[in-house]
Amino acid sequence: MDALPNDDSGPSIRDMLAVNLRAARAARGLSLSELSRRSSIGKATLSQLEGGTGNPTIETVFSLSRVLEVAISDLLDHRPRGGLTVVRAVEVEVLRGEGVDLRPLRRIEAGNSVFEVYDQLVRGDAPQRSQGHVGVEHTVVQAGRLRVEVAGRTVDLGPGDYVAFDAREPHSYTAPDGPVQSVLLLQYRADERLDGRPHPVLRD
Repeated sequence: MDALPNDDSGPSIRDMLAVNLRAARAARGLSLSELSRRSSIGKATLSQLEGGTGNPTIETVFSLSRVLEVAISDLLDHRPRGGLTVVRAVEVEVLRGEGVDLRPLRRIEAGNSVFEVYDQLVRGDAPQRSQGHVGVEHTVVQAGRLRVEVAGRTVDLGPGDYVAFDAREPHSYTAPDGPVQSVLLLQYRADERLDGRPHPVLRD
């Protein structure tokens, strides 16, 4: 896969992932070898990611989120809070997966809840599968027909339709008729872990 583009608007996805991945791994006392075993990601790949030289994919980031039991945005760039926030499409790097392009737009903290907002393009060339990760997924379809499978149950969604589910369940997104434009909202409790037990939340 081609390297992610860089711009002058701030730290790149790979730079933020490098810093936050090292911190999350250290906080849990995991060696690179142990994290590799739990995540099924090669030790050399993890070393590159922590060094800021790897090319992270959706699958890699979601797998690390699942194993380290942290929000996706705890691994990626945290956007500034407060005031007027404008995120230009051309300034946001795309995180690519087998079948989805994600652009992280915003992390929102409210009380004990954390929300992440993504622009999501389901490309239609392959399914995007997940073994499960922390949080609840909310998706609103803007254009196209989206097929969502959660724990063996399948639903088809059209423009304006909405679906929500426990993201800890295995799930997938497919675009059977071509590309689907949608908005993805990930919702977490600030102290949430995959097994329901609290953990200290990593901060900048």
